[in-house]
Formats: sequence, C-alpha cells, structure tokens
Amino acid sequence: MNFAPKPKRSQTAHEWVDYLRESEGLGGILAKTEDLAKLKSILGRSLSALDLGQFSQKIELSLRQGDQKELYLVVSNASIAARLQQVLPSLINELAKNGLVCGAIRVQVKPNPPNWDIKARADARAPRKPTGLNEVARSSWQGLLEKLAPDSSLRKAVEKLLQNKPK
Repeated sequence: MNFAPKPKRSQTAHEWVDYLRESEGLGGILAKTEDLAKLKSILGRSLSALDLGQFSQKIELSLRQGDQKELYLVVSNASIAARLQQVLPSLINELAKNGLVCGAIRVQVKPNPPNWDIKARADARAPRKPTGLNEVARSSWQGLLEKLAPDSSLRKAVEKLLQNKPK
C-alpha cells in the first residue's frame, strides 16, 4: 500500500511560552504574575533587611495603582499584622531602596480557612425518637423510689418519671 506523501507544513508549532507572551488572552496573566513575583522578591529583600525575613512566606501582596501607589499586604493572623504595622515607615524606606516606590502600605488580616471539613451526620436529618431508660437506670430509680417516704413530692416525681419512660 502506498500512501500519498504528507504535505509540507508552512507553519511550525509554537512553544507554550509564546502563547503566554502574546498580548491577547494569556499575555496579561503572565505579565501580572511576573509583576507579583518581582514584588514578592523585593518585599522579601526589604523584610530581610529589617530582620523580618521569616514573614515573607506568610504574606500575600498586591499593588494598586491610583492617585498614589498602595501596597496591600494580606496576612493570616493579627500578630504578624501588628508587627508589620510597627515597622511600616521603615518598610516603605526599604522598599524604595530596593526599587519599589509606594505611597502607602495597608495591612489586612484574612484568616486562613480551616483545613478540616464539618459534615452533617447521616442521622441528623431525621429527629431521633427518645429512648427509654436502660435496665441499670430503671433499677436505680426503682431503688430510690423504695427509699422515699410515701407522701414525698420527690416520690411522686420519680413515679411519674418511671411511668413516662418506656423500656
């Protein structure tokens, strides 16, 4: 069997990076990702200069440009936020030394979601009917009933309890 030869292709396959670099579609995502990575490295160097390098992995950040460039730092707990609030002026100066000029820094606490799930029990939907007293509880109440005086109000309550609770 002879097959016809395949036609020569005039176009070559593109690398996936080429699609990311195009201005349409994914190009904007790549640019923003590269900017965030650059911001993260500048922030890490600045925090290390202030002896707070251990916080760099615990901070999410974004840069908002408007009248003044604002850097938003999102942290997972209040203790990190409080420590960052204490060094904000020094951090702004360090960021400027590393090439990032920002007019203000805002710190926001956003707790991490719990890593466990709460699931409803299978029998939680249908209400359970109350169960009666087991044998040990019934015999204990009977023993108490025998010790009480016949005209006692407590005896009447225990009798009522034993009548209303089935086995």
